[in-house]
Amino acid sequence: MLTGPSIPPADGGKAKKLVVILHGLGANGNDLIGIGHLWGRSMPNAAFLAYDAPDPMEGIPMGRQWFDLYERDPARMIELLRNAARGLFASLDAELARLGLEDDDLAITGFSQGAMLALFAGLRRPNAPAALVGFSGALLVPEALVMDITVRPPVLLIHGEDDGVVPPKASRDAAETMRDCGVTVHAHIQPGLDHTIDQQGIDIAASFLQHGFAEADRKRAERLAKAV
Repeated sequence: MLTGPSIPPADGGKAKKLVVILHGLGANGNDLIGIGHLWGRSMPNAAFLAYDAPDPMEGIPMGRQWFDLYERDPARMIELLRNAARGLFASLDAELARLGLEDDDLAITGFSQGAMLALFAGLRRPNAPAALVGFSGALLVPEALVMDITVRPPVLLIHGEDDGVVPPKASRDAAETMRDCGVTVHAHIQPGLDHTIDQQGIDIAASFLQHGFAEADRKRAERLAKAV
């Protein structure tokens, strides 16, 4: 099972929502968990969890990776991604069960390589999470999505126009592919921003997550009303 730093709900009560944050290549959960303190201001009933990727990153002490990003064979890359997704799913399912939450109480977010995994895994869950957010990421092996997609949660993509690590075209292409598969995608390309997360992106994501959770709650209430 994956482990990593976490933040309990800011209101001091039982977690009613769970936001998972997936770090980038060569980092670890501590690199991004602080965002949870900022998002907790607008989502005080949410717990935040920043998993550490399972594999060490050679040459970077304490650095981790979700999969070998430099694999060039598409068949091998999809295998690596599916393996990473299975590990993430097992940990998510265990954490949701521990908190007594459902899939629509969950949001999956990530930065760079973490965003790549969030998009790959989040669109292949058995049940849809409330929202997916990808910062400076990409949709890897996009041709596989049309065959593999199982759920269509709302997606937010945030990318710096000056990103020299993962070009912003990656998010533009991802948005187009996901929309072609029936996913509602909101894309924000930030002028002057490089390969990082800034306060504006954090704020945009906070509003998107709030809306995603509210919409999931509304749909659940409708289902329950129809069942009565």
